[in-house]
Amino acid sequence: MVTAREIMTPGAECTGENETLTQTARRMRDREVGALPVCGEDQRLKGMVTDRDIVLCLAEGRDPGQVTAGEIAGGKPVTIGADDDVDEAIRTMQEHRVRRLPVIDGHELVGMLAQADVARNISDERVGDLVEFVSY
Repeated sequence: MVTAREIMTPGAECTGENETLTQTARRMRDREVGALPVCGEDQRLKGMVTDRDIVLCLAEGRDPGQVTAGEIAGGKPVTIGADDDVDEAIRTMQEHRVRRLPVIDGHELVGMLAQADVARNISDERVGDLVEFVSY
């Protein structure tokens, strides 16, 4: 059984819930990622912010220097447990139509699991199903 911990990208970095979208966008640029977990001052996961979220904010005419990551990342975050197997990761991605999952161990963020990480560890037939159900 392959677990999320075995195939994730370790060392995920959060953006703070009170950081602006401008600060968050710079962090994304610096880390060369398209999404970041959002953590509160208690270091607990509060949600995710994607590059698309930032674009939508701009399209609505909102000032990314005034909007916080926490405002955009509201709601319960979709996660995967570090010791959950790859089948659970696939089910979670499909059910929630997400391409990236924060990996948690207890309440601690320990990594990120991307659709590509999963795809590298399953059969070609299952990759097609994963992409079909997650992409929109």
